[in-house]
Formats: sequence, structure tokens, C-alpha cells
Amino acid sequence: MTGRSAASGVGRGGSTGIRRIRTVLGDIEPAELGVCDAHDHLFIRTPKLPGQELDDAEAARAELVSFARAGGRAVVQWTPWGMGRRRAELPGLSRDTGVHLVAATGLHQAAHYDPAELSTVCGDLAELFVRELTEPPVRAGMIKAAGDFHHAGEHSRHVLAAAADAHRATGAPIGVHLEAGTAAGDVLAVLCDEHNMPPESVILGHLHRFPDTRIHREVAAAGAYVQFDGPSRVHHATDWRLLDSIAALVDAGHADRILLGADTVTPSMRATGAGPGMPFLVGGLRARITRELGDDVATAVFVANPARAFAAEWR
Repeated sequence: MTGRSAASGVGRGGSTGIRRIRTVLGDIEPAELGVCDAHDHLFIRTPKLPGQELDDAEAARAELVSFARAGGRAVVQWTPWGMGRRRAELPGLSRDTGVHLVAATGLHQAAHYDPAELSTVCGDLAELFVRELTEPPVRAGMIKAAGDFHHAGEHSRHVLAAAADAHRATGAPIGVHLEAGTAAGDVLAVLCDEHNMPPESVILGHLHRFPDTRIHREVAAAGAYVQFDGPSRVHHATDWRLLDSIAALVDAGHADRILLGADTVTPSMRATGAGPGMPFLVGGLRARITRELGDDVATAVFVANPARAFAAEWR
């Protein structure tokens, strides 16, 4: 297998041998994470959704309070660099609501950025990612990258390579946006075959938007985490397959690879809008998973799996 070495410009620190989750208030033991929304957004802006920005701190606080009242304990915000993530405000929201927050560094598809803005960082992405993962006051706890529709294009491969470099330097997990749930195998091959990423440090997002259970089983068997989102009005076309997709992985012996997130990307998707938002994930959907698939599966999806997926031996 081929891979980029740490000599590509990013230094390598020594591993501690102790796995912790990096939140915006500091590192915590995996057992402290609790019931987790493994993929969501408190703040986000993109030219692909003009006028639908998540940029209201009070609305974000209200969503977190509702999430906590429903039994939620942690949220992983996948909003990466340059998309209005308002990183400096996350510690205050975490303290005010008692919800653990994990922030992201990384880069989305080029279409989510102004070209001039994007050109300022593309030359030294790995260094940017490492800096945001390791330097206070607010450190990211994961790296966000993205694939393209049924393939990994030039920009995607550039970001994935930088993310792999940053992983080697820090230990941080990598979460990948899969466009319409496609190209899971291609993305995993780029990270693991070309760049020697351990698959257990890779989270493949949005797979229930492409409900091919064969592909889900293949990437889970390879060791990557399979992340489903929903339900929501935006992705309702495949919401009805969510439980079937989870059940297929459980039946194949991969209950330990499943993650679930609400992926709220517009104000209307919040509980204060048309919903159902973060609270439904743990207050409604978790109950259904428990009823239909058992408490052990629900605990794996919402507690045990995210505690492993987002933990790292930080360097």
C-alpha cells in the first residue's frame, strides 16, 4: 500500500496511549460522552443554501437545551473551516447547557466556499488542520472532509490527503461527507489504501441517503464507522429505510460500527422550526430503535459507538 509520510510538512508527536475525546472545553474520558448526536450543526453558512444560515446563538442554545431535556449529552458539530462555525462561541454554549460539544476542522467541497477565500488555505491544509486540532483556546476534535457524487474528485482527494497527514500528526478521527451517500468505497480506498489511514479512525457520513445495505456492510466490515442521518424533511426520501439499514448492519454483526446524527443544516430543520431537530433524535428515534432492535443496539448507536469513534490517542 502507498501513503504519504509525516515528512510532508506536518510534524509527528508522541502518542500517549490513552484515548480521549477532545471537546471545546477540553479532553474527556470516552465514558463521559454519554448519549451523542454524532453529526450535527449549531452554526453553518454556505452559498449553496443562501438565506438559510444557522447563525443565531440563542436559537442554538435553545436547541441544545431541548436536546439535553430529551436525554442528549453530547453533540459533534461537523461544520468545518470557513463555513460560519463560530468556534469561539462553542465553549460558552457547552457550559451554559451542560452538553459536550466536539468541534471540527477540515474542509468541505469547493462549492461551499468563495474561490478567493478557498485559495488562501489550500496550499497548507494539513498544517491548518493540525493547528486547529492542537492549539488553544478552542481545539477541534475531528477533521471534516468530503467526497463527490459517486467519486472522489481532485479537490476531494487533496483534502483527504491533508486530513490523513493531520491524523498521523495528531491522532484525530476523520469524518467524511458522502454526497448523497455515494462513493463510500472510493473514499475509503483513498484514505486507507493510498494514505494508510486506519479504517477505525474513519467515519463515513450520510450513508442512509444511499440505502444500499451491501455497501454499508462492506465498509463496516472493513472497520470504518457507518453514519446515518435523520430523519428530516430534507432527506425524507430515504428516511423510511433508516431502521432497515440499521437492522441489516446489526444482523451482519456490525452493531458496533453504527453512528446516528440529526444533521440539522437550516433553521427550519430545528425543533423550533418545522423540525424534528436534535431532540427527536434521542427523544423519539432512540425509543423506536430500542423497541424494534433492542436496548443493546440503541446503547451501541447512541453511547458506546460514538465514545469509540471520536476518541483518539492525541499527539
